[in-house]
Amino acid sequence: MFCGSNLGAKPEYVQAARYLGNVLATRHITLVYGGAGVGTMGALANSVLEAGGQVIGVIPQALADKVAHPGLSDLRIVSSMHERKALMAELADGFITLPGGLGTWEEFFEILTWAQLGMHHKPCGLLDVCQYYQPLVDFLDHAVSQGFLKAEHRSMVLIDDSPERLLAQFAAYHPPTVDKWLV
Repeated sequence: MFCGSNLGAKPEYVQAARYLGNVLATRHITLVYGGAGVGTMGALANSVLEAGGQVIGVIPQALADKVAHPGLSDLRIVSSMHERKALMAELADGFITLPGGLGTWEEFFEILTWAQLGMHHKPCGLLDVCQYYQPLVDFLDHAVSQGFLKAEHRSMVLIDDSPERLLAQFAAYHPPTVDKWLV
């Protein structure tokens, strides 16, 4: 899960994180996330824990000293952001991105790029709370129209405003077989 260390400007962002956490716990899906107790990350983790679910946090030592969540099922402290992302990718079966900022987007696009390159075949999705990601979706479609992104790779970005429907897309996901390097 990739999400913000801030709460955002709308209460719906926190509400969506909490609701998603409840859905995950109810379905016995372990949350793997960045390990912080702040922002929508903290709201998400708290919701999973309150509903009796399991949470694995992965956080670099430099951030752990400042914002690590104190009550996780499993907190893994690593030495760098690179190590954090690699371990999260190894532990996760799929990647949902909630509204967030630079770090959230960077994590999403790196994991999506890994999928595009065939380094993993796990689903990647955006939980589009209050149409937060609509401008990004429009831009991805623009990139396709301009020849910088193949339509098959654009289709790898699963999008919905409902956690249940997004998880249904994850369950039905089949990665594209088109090679990134073939024209």
